[in-house]
Amino acid sequence: MVLTGGTRAGSRLATTAAALTCVIGLLATGCTGDDGAGFRPGAADAGDPYVPGRGNGGYDVTHYGLDVRYDPSTDRLTGRAVITATATRDLSRFNLDLAGLDVGAVTVGDARADHRRGDGELVVIPRDGLPRGRQFTVTVDYGGVPTPVVDGTLGSGGFLHTADGAVALGQPDSAATWFPVNDHPSDKATYDLAVTVPDGLAALSNGVPGPKSSADGWTTWRWSERAPMASYLSTLVIGDYRVVVGTHAGRPMVTAVAASLPPAGGAATSLARTGAIVDFLASRFGPYPFDSYGGIAIADDRIGYALETQSRPVYGPAFFADDRPNLSVVAHELAHQWFGDSVSVGRWGDIWLNEGFASYAEWLWEEHDGGRTAQRNFELQYATIDWSQPSVEPGRERMFGAAVYKRGALAVHALRRTVGDEMFFRILRTWTTERAAGNATTSDLVALAERVAGRQLRPLFDAWLVGGSAPTLP
Repeated sequence: MVLTGGTRAGSRLATTAAALTCVIGLLATGCTGDDGAGFRPGAADAGDPYVPGRGNGGYDVTHYGLDVRYDPSTDRLTGRAVITATATRDLSRFNLDLAGLDVGAVTVGDARADHRRGDGELVVIPRDGLPRGRQFTVTVDYGGVPTPVVDGTLGSGGFLHTADGAVALGQPDSAATWFPVNDHPSDKATYDLAVTVPDGLAALSNGVPGPKSSADGWTTWRWSERAPMASYLSTLVIGDYRVVVGTHAGRPMVTAVAASLPPAGGAATSLARTGAIVDFLASRFGPYPFDSYGGIAIADDRIGYALETQSRPVYGPAFFADDRPNLSVVAHELAHQWFGDSVSVGRWGDIWLNEGFASYAEWLWEEHDGGRTAQRNFELQYATIDWSQPSVEPGRERMFGAAVYKRGALAVHALRRTVGDEMFFRILRTWTTERAAGNATTSDLVALAERVAGRQLRPLFDAWLVGGSAPTLP
């Protein structure tokens, strides 16, 4: 992101009865105990203090199949989510994150499941307990008028109604405003999306475009993301857009610019450079990690940021003020495709792994494009950074602060200065290869860098990421 500023047959009834008894009192008592026969509820929280109440435990999602319909004239969304997951413990019930929408039928496998709603939670009680290691499918029918996420410290996001459609976007959470989800980056999954909108509107999302179909004044757009994706990286953009579909390096390239923006203006000009910027970054970071490319430029002034939505970043209008091109923000969001999207954080306290590397990519691109060198940007930033603020565990209110972005970039360049260019880029390419499609922590990066470089680097990372005073220049 860039800111502008199993149970046995004989025990099934007992297990299910215990689960229902607990859930009936769930909202009042917060019951979380053992439901009998060794089957217990999954946690209703991922345990991440940066996003309290987000994410869930007891299962691992592998795929979301989403079929939604949205009518901008009524701002009503209806959907069916088919979620494939595996139990990671003996489960009597489990939670999905879902905010502000009504739920109809819920099934687990072929059996109807009971369900209850809490504060942003959908509690699902399957007819039978789910043994550890069991793969299962949950189908949820839902609908209503979506409501955005409003957070006094992190800003607003989620599903936003616009003048011509809608935008579903936001970090660290937004997905739960338009589909039931395990809404934490530690549980990545693949996606298939079919979205039906009135004829004449575009419906844009992540991944590879599929066939479109139309009937009775409605058009269904289809998208498929086959690489595991963190839920906050999902997006849905509906409205009047100029959509360009082509190929780059043998893969689909889909870019879209709001029709209200100039056809040859700053946004369109910048997105047209997506392929060239990706190619440059791939020369530094290793092969591009996804099956499609692209970008979406929106015109809604409420979106004061750009976000690295997987394979197709979304850019708010402020980045192209006065209709000027802005390749720096494109480089930043495209760098996230490696750092943040393919290699994702396992907890939000390590967000510098996303933003520090993406900010450093801006310096690399600027030098490549004939501007200031990375070294010069390093020197300028070093002179102004507040060293009292750490990059790692910055605190919830500083998730998107300068210590995460700029101090993080300083640490990346300090590593480069210490180990030399050849070793530095070898470390980066090893990181993006070995950790592709997964999650990682700062400790993982330090261990990998030390292994590849064959030397101790922990003191360097500590000084540049969390030390309370300006480190000695390498």
